[in-house]
Amino acid sequence: MPKVNRNGQAVVLTEDQLAELFATLELPHRLVFQICYYTAARVGEVVQLQAEDIVAGRIVYRAQTTKTKTTRDVAIAPPLAAALKAVELPRRGYLFPGRVNNHLTTQAADKALRQACDYLGFKGVSTHSFRRSLLTKMHFEKGHSLKTLQQITKHEDIGNLARYLDIGQQEADAALCSLWG
Repeated sequence: MPKVNRNGQAVVLTEDQLAELFATLELPHRLVFQICYYTAARVGEVVQLQAEDIVAGRIVYRAQTTKTKTTRDVAIAPPLAAALKAVELPRRGYLFPGRVNNHLTTQAADKALRQACDYLGFKGVSTHSFRRSLLTKMHFEKGHSLKTLQQITKHEDIGNLARYLDIGQQEADAALCSLWG
């Protein structure tokens, strides 16, 4: 069931849809959602990143900014490295400064995403679509195990992680039929 008025699950985006969204979003929102996608992060974690959190080719999400209250660090994938290199980021403090001595709000990022999706005609997209899209792609297209994904996301319960994945009828049918040739 696609997400409607904050009910249901966020839609999983295709590569083409991601490209369209990233082309439509303006900075800093584009970079916020690129980080969400390439690191399977929640938007609340990303908007609170500080310049000091990018270390030796990794992004460190501090315990106080994560839902699980545990620090996690994620490798910076080549497309994200290119996106980071293409913009001038602050050398200290928040990567995405807000208007008054704070960081960009999740509400501002969400508003920009909704406007871009309305413009493109995308339905069911939320800030969580980027996390779900990456995890679904890693598992079904690239064949990475749930344990590997769990290491990236730091989900405590693998069952909760499995609910992120978008399993369509086509995948279920193909899995069943694969047993017999």
